[in-house]
Amino acid sequence: MVGSVVMTAVVLAAFAQAGPIAPPAARYQVRLDRSHPVPMRDGVKLSTDLYWPVGAGGKLPTVLMRTPYNKNSYHGRAGSFAQIFASQGFLVAIQDTRGRFESEGSFVVQGRDEEDGHDTVEWIAAQEWSNGKIGTYGCSYGGDTQIMMARARPRHLAAQIPQAAGSSVGPIGGRYHNFGTYFGGAWELAAAAGWFWGNGSRHYWRPPPQMTRAEYLEAVRYYDPERKLPEFDMAKWIWHLPTRDILRAAGAPASDYEDLIARSPADPWWDQFGYLRDGDRFDVPALHINSWYDFGAQDTFVEFNAYRAGAVSDQARDHQYVIMSPVTHCRSESVSEKTMVGQLDFGDARFDYWGSYLQWYDRWLNGNTAALASWPRIRIFVMGRNAWRSEDEWPLARTKWTPYYLRSGGRANSRDGDGALSPVAPKAEPADRFSFDPATPVWTVGGSVCAACARGQRVFDGPADQAEVEVRNDVLVYTSPTLTDGVEVTGPIKAVLYVSSSAKDTDFTVKLVDVHPDGRAFNVQEGIQRMRFREGYQKKVWIEPGQVYKVEIDLEATSMYFKAGHRIRVQVSSSNFPRWDRNLGTGGNNYDETTWVLQHNTVHHSARYPSHLLLPVIP
Repeated sequence: MVGSVVMTAVVLAAFAQAGPIAPPAARYQVRLDRSHPVPMRDGVKLSTDLYWPVGAGGKLPTVLMRTPYNKNSYHGRAGSFAQIFASQGFLVAIQDTRGRFESEGSFVVQGRDEEDGHDTVEWIAAQEWSNGKIGTYGCSYGGDTQIMMARARPRHLAAQIPQAAGSSVGPIGGRYHNFGTYFGGAWELAAAAGWFWGNGSRHYWRPPPQMTRAEYLEAVRYYDPERKLPEFDMAKWIWHLPTRDILRAAGAPASDYEDLIARSPADPWWDQFGYLRDGDRFDVPALHINSWYDFGAQDTFVEFNAYRAGAVSDQARDHQYVIMSPVTHCRSESVSEKTMVGQLDFGDARFDYWGSYLQWYDRWLNGNTAALASWPRIRIFVMGRNAWRSEDEWPLARTKWTPYYLRSGGRANSRDGDGALSPVAPKAEPADRFSFDPATPVWTVGGSVCAACARGQRVFDGPADQAEVEVRNDVLVYTSPTLTDGVEVTGPIKAVLYVSSSAKDTDFTVKLVDVHPDGRAFNVQEGIQRMRFREGYQKKVWIEPGQVYKVEIDLEATSMYFKAGHRIRVQVSSSNFPRWDRNLGTGGNNYDETTWVLQHNTVHHSARYPSHLLLPVIP
């Protein structure tokens, strides 16, 4: 009996050790005070839950989350951020954004989040129980609401923790990633279709406007404002044309999907929203959180640098921080000792997120100036080395920008071709050609969050063996010799290609790949460029047959150590479906078309046309 008790204790200890780093033990019990109607400047009231630390004396600091995903989903959730922060002495406020669930108003994706965030912060600060210092927290859309709120500079906003907030990047730096629906001018099809199906509904059942809060609290016990949606068969509907009608044909509730897909990235319509722009001003310390296999990895650093460059105070400029893990969308806090991401094991990538968050808000909401004394500006997980490392800036000052040139004898099609990746520039070499048929696009294998939207399908997030992609003749594959020394690539990545096409418009996709000694090849980062937007998103330019065009393709950012014995590989094609929509090649709107043309595409590499991948190599 004693032996079995000891063995059980050992097993339980090992199990506990394998999990994520737990938050500190609770200091207070937590009481929920739900559904307060918080008035906005236009009279619309947004329903807000308050989580109280029972017995905490004096005026309280507040941590605010604004979410479109139903604040009621946090009720009774042990281990949720609301319970963690409130149990440590913070008042936690969770609000349904405008037009969502219990909140009044009409829902438009990210509509009025800048103004509503400002007004909510100032309402909290005016309450008798508030100490006047408000922090914010949230991932994905909940991160975007923070970025937009920061642009409005509410006086009582003391600090932020925006996570995976790349969807708030608009025209800043010419990126135009509005709501994360566009990348390189291509529509993020799987992510958009999946999100708008599950989360984009414009309409919710609500109580009559004359009902008092007391009457509402009595009545709400008997109904659930959550929607009840049927399953969305992504495998079937993702192929539907026209792309604009996918959700309508599948029977989805009304949403903004049809409107957004019809807007080009630089359409002035987007200007009504609080997306980041060049010249924005900020006055709030922020701890930016993301991961390498989430979308918007580089956007996180764009935000980090924008907050610093646009700071109106030394405090805001000097207190911007980044933590980048190796995982997928909004999963950083759940990392276990054996960190499996997609099909790869990255060792132990755990990080004390909750302890760091509490330190962060102890500093900015409680005034403990010693709390961040030893914090580095940037902490990144270097994949391949499988270790955390501290840095001071982005890109890293010691970066050696290194071109790796695409080389071949004109037969780089598939991994069985003659494509090579070399630090030596080509002289005279034949171009590589392939044909893209929108009826048989290259399937998405691994990658960022978009894949998760294809719920239940064979697409999944993170690194995945690229075998089924690299056997195709419509994928050009360029591979380096086996590395005798390891190569670390940390920073933003881009490809510079010289291309031509038979079509009026087409796409070019690029994927950076790590080839293991056993031949397995795992995606690291990827990008796309729709050719009509190759000169910027303010205009459309078409392809002329026989013309060669230079195109730069953004591959986001990473931190990957290619070990000795591995090889560095690049895939080039014209589709990555269903992550991005298929370019039908006609030069039409694409989103409202049902027919397509075969696209004969060429990648040139020679002394005149030195197509290459530009890697941020760290010596």
